[in-house]
Amino acid sequence: MTLVHNFPFFCILLCMAAGIFTSVLKPKAAKALTFVVAGTVLVLSALTLRLTLQLEEAYPFIMGHFPAPWGNEIRIGRLEALMATGFSAVLLISLLAGMWHTSNFVSEQKTNLYCIMIDLALAAVLVLIYTNDLFTVYVFIEIMTIASCALVVVRQNGHTLVATTRYMIMHLFGSGLLLLGIAMLYGITGHLLMVPLHEAVVNIVQTGEHMGPLTVVIALITAGLAIKSAMFPFHGWAPDTYAFAPPLSSAILSGIISKAYIFVLIKFFCRVIGLDVIISQQITPFLFVCGVSGMIIGSIMAISQRDIRRMIAYSSVAQIGYIYLGLGIGTKAGVEAALFQMLVHAAVKSVLFLSTYELVNVSGDHKHFRYLHGAGYRNVPAGIVFTIAAMSMVGIPFTGGFIVKLNLAISGIAIGGWVRALVLIALALSTLLNSVYFLHTVVSIYRRPAQELDYPKPEKTLPVVAVALFTSVLLIIYLGIGSEPILRVIETGLKTFS
Repeated sequence: MTLVHNFPFFCILLCMAAGIFTSVLKPKAAKALTFVVAGTVLVLSALTLRLTLQLEEAYPFIMGHFPAPWGNEIRIGRLEALMATGFSAVLLISLLAGMWHTSNFVSEQKTNLYCIMIDLALAAVLVLIYTNDLFTVYVFIEIMTIASCALVVVRQNGHTLVATTRYMIMHLFGSGLLLLGIAMLYGITGHLLMVPLHEAVVNIVQTGEHMGPLTVVIALITAGLAIKSAMFPFHGWAPDTYAFAPPLSSAILSGIISKAYIFVLIKFFCRVIGLDVIISQQITPFLFVCGVSGMIIGSIMAISQRDIRRMIAYSSVAQIGYIYLGLGIGTKAGVEAALFQMLVHAAVKSVLFLSTYELVNVSGDHKHFRYLHGAGYRNVPAGIVFTIAAMSMVGIPFTGGFIVKLNLAISGIAIGGWVRALVLIALALSTLLNSVYFLHTVVSIYRRPAQELDYPKPEKTLPVVAVALFTSVLLIIYLGIGSEPILRVIETGLKTFS
């Protein structure tokens, strides 16, 4: 085993250690350490991805060199390394674009706490990506829930208190369902590691014994993770949370945290239960209906908003629907499209929230569309970045969003029958609705105001912020024109994922 084999473990340990050291640093040093940690995790994850591309199979890593149940096992393959690299890249870009403005939302006394929560959230995301143990999944989901609540409530106003309360209630309910499902699964199999669990599930399916409890387990865990990832109709906590949290928090929560829950669900489907069993238990039609409903209703709700941040928040519900549509199709191609949408949405949604802050900042801190007229001229970099990100959300060619919709359409066509018709109709209708509210927003920020508005002189956009925003645009375009190798990694990684 080479040094690179240890990098995923190093990344997790580094994030958790950084959370400890950050507590005793000065605020500026705490921010600097958070940048260093995110950058280091990105480099180590990229090197891990390079290693997995050279290997034929995924490899296990026993943390502490003690086998289960005393130790903990993580499993590293191409898909895990790709997701870790993508999410850490999005986090680093978000930090570079958003950390400089946290003083407008987070008091200096709470800056260290804010950085600690970011470190813990990143550690939890990495653990959920790599872990091969369901108990560890539950523990770090709880850690991520606590960190996420702190990232919202740290702003401390009436809106964030209400949003955080709703967030915590819904997520604790989801965690309860998840824990109940894991406990029942342990009761009927006697295992928590995913590989022995899968063997036990195969035996249950073959013998027919405990099929009833297994169906309940699948339903509980699916519902729990669906609530936590804001799948329609369990999305009620998401709009206020994303709209009222600090911009950096919104970028992290909508771009990364929600995807980590879905990745756990995909891991549960493919590695623990088996996709064929999930299909036989009629879980995929439920996900399909919820996905299509989210795509349409989330977009309709976005159209009705007059606050730009709430509009973007509701568009997240629609975009999460695309992921569940891919899972609901119930084929390997559908799962691959869903995984690619996770990467695309992480990149696009984070930059939408961060560029929106820049546009609001030059509009007297007003979020209503009528006050945003001309914002694209008052902050040219933010206007360009927002426009390109919006193009990806709509699905314009040469962006990642176009590739997502193309792959979902191909997946639906391959099945045929009524599924093909529904997929194509849903994609066409949702694309039309996406065009309506994003075109309205882009027109608003570039429309000259009827009369010159006397806004207070805003902060200047820092060069590092502009560079970070344009880097995210390059990432969005690369996901469109350079998607082939990424899709190939997802395809080959999924083969060794189960």
